[in-house]
Amino acid sequence: MQNLTRHISFPRLLILGASSVIGSSWIYTNGIFFSKYGAGGEIFGFVLAMAITVLASLAFAELSSIFPRSGGPVVYSYLAFGKRWGFATGWAILGAYLSALSFYVTASSMLLATIWPQISQGPGYTIAGAHVSLMELAIGVAFTLFIFALNIRGTRLTAGVQAVLFGGLVILGGALIVTGFSQGSPKNFWPAFATGSDPLLNIVRFVLPAMTFLTGWEVVTILAEEADMPPAKIGKAVVGAIVLAASYYIIVLLASAWVYPWQKTATFEMGSITAFTKAGFPLLGQAAFLIAFLGLFTSFIGLFTAAPRLILSLARAGLLPPRFARLSEKHGTPLNATVLVLLFAIGFGWLGKGAMTYFLDLGGFFVAMAWAITAMSLWRIRRDYPDLNGGFRLHRLWPSMLGGFLAVVIAIGTLYPKSPVALAWPTEYIMLAVWIGLGLLFYWLGRSEHQDNDTALHHLLGDKEYQRLAEVKRQDRKDDD
Repeated sequence: MQNLTRHISFPRLLILGASSVIGSSWIYTNGIFFSKYGAGGEIFGFVLAMAITVLASLAFAELSSIFPRSGGPVVYSYLAFGKRWGFATGWAILGAYLSALSFYVTASSMLLATIWPQISQGPGYTIAGAHVSLMELAIGVAFTLFIFALNIRGTRLTAGVQAVLFGGLVILGGALIVTGFSQGSPKNFWPAFATGSDPLLNIVRFVLPAMTFLTGWEVVTILAEEADMPPAKIGKAVVGAIVLAASYYIIVLLASAWVYPWQKTATFEMGSITAFTKAGFPLLGQAAFLIAFLGLFTSFIGLFTAAPRLILSLARAGLLPPRFARLSEKHGTPLNATVLVLLFAIGFGWLGKGAMTYFLDLGGFFVAMAWAITAMSLWRIRRDYPDLNGGFRLHRLWPSMLGGFLAVVIAIGTLYPKSPVALAWPTEYIMLAVWIGLGLLFYWLGRSEHQDNDTALHHLLGDKEYQRLAEVKRQDRKDDD
């Protein structure tokens, strides 16, 4: 089984994780979220979501240091619970990533349409009450093809591109933060909730879309096989990527609410972009727009890099056809898997901007399930292999288990129609059923390719980690005797 090349340094892995999280829509859809939940609902909801995400990530951090292999959560859940759960975990995260990629297919042309409105006009079709012009679709597809071409050349290139783009995000975000807090007023933020609303309920209701906005740090574990560093540092990069990205979201959004009354921002179609312009800083309004565009690039690149490696891992275990485990001879990348991701992204992306909220909500459900399964995988692996230690080891399991439990609660809440985070009936339930149905179909059609457990683990873990696991098993048997 071919292995990927290790060449990603710790700083670049950290940046890959954080930049994969920082997307585009958060800086202009905050007008919508301010209207629905208040500025406090969105900003404090992000704080709560960050806490839940960090707790859930602890299992990923420890397991990635033990098993620094491509596909991350697929490897952990397969070892802990077998092929069905391994497939379910990989398919869930893949669903989350493809939801985000489909979102970006539309978002790329929507951003450009704010400069050239004619892009969104002309012949097209209507989905979910929103008109999608053929020009918008063509731009989104072209943008996706460009990201595809970038990714097939390997993570050495994409990591370098991400580092440059992330530097731009930091500089532009810093300008918004300094100006927002120095020139704004706390009166623009307080009271942070609409009169008569329930602050706690609004915070909780925003957690699901916030978790989708925070999706992407799993890229660190999925790319672990290509990380050139001591395994313990991979675990640190997992947690560091979340804190870095979430803090960026929270502080920039707070600066936006500080510089201009959030109640007025709640009426703007482009949120913070318009808010800074109306506050008398048109150049910073343009900077906010550039943040949206750079964030679109970074998140698109990061998730497009990670998704094929999830498919690669599933194929290594025989849970998808073996052709998806093959690497390009020229670039050493999973070319067939990357092509499949391209087809999925365009195949769902044509649904257009009317489906953007659907993609966000479904992504939140998928990642919540994957986080919960991974937390349980750590508990099971700790029980079965107590001596396995990659250098990043939790002193107590309860924080990780708490994160997994909260993720389960959120996932169940999305399926309960009367909960504040419920999926939209019937569209989002239909989309969820379609993705689950596709997974069951792929799993059933690939039954003849399924490998025995020992062979699958060998392919998933690679020679070094597989031999180490076998040695731990032998030592445990000796201790028992």
